[in-house]
Amino acid sequence: MTRIALDPFVADLDGESAALRAAGPLAEVELPGGVHCYAVTHHAEARQLLTDSRVVKDIGVWNAWRRGEIPMDWPLIGLANPGRSMLTVDGPEHRRLRSLVAQALTVKRVERLRAGIQALTDASLDRLAALPRGERVDLKAEFAYPLPMNVISELMGVDAADHPRLKVLFEKFFSTQTPPEEVPQMMADLGTLFTKIVDDKRANPGDDLTSALIAASEDGDHLTDEEIVNTLQLIIAAGHETTISLIVNVVEALQTHPEQRKRVLSGEVPWENVIEETLRWNTPTSHVLIRFATEDIEVGDKVLPEGEALIVSFGALGRDEKQYGPTAGDFDITRSPNRHIAFGHGPHVCPGAALSRMEAGVALPALYERFPELDLAVPASELRNKPIVTQNDLYELPVDLG
Repeated sequence: MTRIALDPFVADLDGESAALRAAGPLAEVELPGGVHCYAVTHHAEARQLLTDSRVVKDIGVWNAWRRGEIPMDWPLIGLANPGRSMLTVDGPEHRRLRSLVAQALTVKRVERLRAGIQALTDASLDRLAALPRGERVDLKAEFAYPLPMNVISELMGVDAADHPRLKVLFEKFFSTQTPPEEVPQMMADLGTLFTKIVDDKRANPGDDLTSALIAASEDGDHLTDEEIVNTLQLIIAAGHETTISLIVNVVEALQTHPEQRKRVLSGEVPWENVIEETLRWNTPTSHVLIRFATEDIEVGDKVLPEGEALIVSFGALGRDEKQYGPTAGDFDITRSPNRHIAFGHGPHVCPGAALSRMEAGVALPALYERFPELDLAVPASELRNKPIVTQNDLYELPVDLG
């Protein structure tokens, strides 16, 4: 099996995803830093493995970890070993840690947040409208980032004063280019910041999910301080990064497909279709790290060996022709059915999926209603990916608001 090295600079994600699909359904890959693992790259096999109890999240199963081959200053260590939370356990322990979060993020409860999301969206659009006409605007920094960060922070009870520090730390957390000597301190700083947030909420509880997690731990659900801190960090990280990329990717897709944009803005095709097709075609999450095989597992005509690590390459499997037909590589907002798994599948599907869809479903129509002449300020070919192997993330999205 030929090993494919994932580009730490993410210069050509589409090309890399195509190579992974061609090598699939199970491809042997090398993560930045020379770490070997396997990637599932086809839709059907991904669904199979995401529900296979022989694939677990216990890093102690990983042969390379047991042999001491994964250094603690590896830039992706925070994604491979983020501490005890619902991201790193399975079975009953996973259900215990996930249940409170899932209850807070049901579709019904998320719907109650709509008015607040609309108000935050309107405030962001007012700020954009106040900028001098003709001035180039980074839509990611000025619109796509503040909205989900404010929404998830309000949900979790995180003070807006912490946002600048969180932005700096999360950029280092996800980046493959963080210098190894800075990784341990970055991880320690994240732990210190989130521990402080939890301690503040324990002293001054509010109507937020962090306070609810603390209260549940005191009422018999037995969440440890480590579990609360790590759960908070997980939700904040995943809860804003995915939605930022989703909003940015939708705008990029529509601006590079003007006929489809016209059909959306005329009301011929609903925004829901645009969001779902973007989730499939240009998924916010390119690769999810990392799970481990407790025994040899057949994947198509290949084998995932016992004790080896597995990543799920959502960027590759979102354009799998076996699932979506010969037009899998096309952006098509009329695609039906569109049964993608961009938010995962099975017991570990992202509990924040409904919230992310809600934010995009509020923000994007409002953006185009306010700025119907919005256009990219540079050719799409000049947009650059950030060096993040897990997130499909641009440095910026320069636009002319029209």
